[in-house]
Amino acid sequence: MANENDLSKSVIFPIGEKAPEAFAKYFIGTSYLNFLVVPSDTLKQLIGNVTFEPGCRNNWHSHPGGQILLVTGGRGWYQEEGKPAQELHPGDVVEILPNVKHWHGAAADNWFVHLAIEGDVTAGPAVWMEPVTDEEYNKLI
Repeated sequence: MANENDLSKSVIFPIGEKAPEAFAKYFIGTSYLNFLVVPSDTLKQLIGNVTFEPGCRNNWHSHPGGQILLVTGGRGWYQEEGKPAQELHPGDVVEILPNVKHWHGAAADNWFVHLAIEGDVTAGPAVWMEPVTDEEYNKLI
């Protein structure tokens, strides 16, 4: 079995560039973003390949049009407000209903890669909230 921390064995899509400040300000740690599909007049989805360095996670947030995460590499976490965190591995699929407050990111000792699919971008952009505190995150270790 390949080392989960060795992304060279699990990267399907190019890692992309470090997330631009417009997105990076909503992350603790370093993430990379590669948009694979951008919305058009006929297609209302956005698909991004998101890569998190070990320990990186995004702030609590929600998506008015919902979101789907397809885990393609590494090991990470997903948590909805008021529910326990779920450990994620390649092949896991997370369906996030519209307006559900949640966060996702890498395990402290592993990279993490997923495709993030916005359900309907016409419903509005992500609503970014407070950071996941170190105390919340460190409970997962």
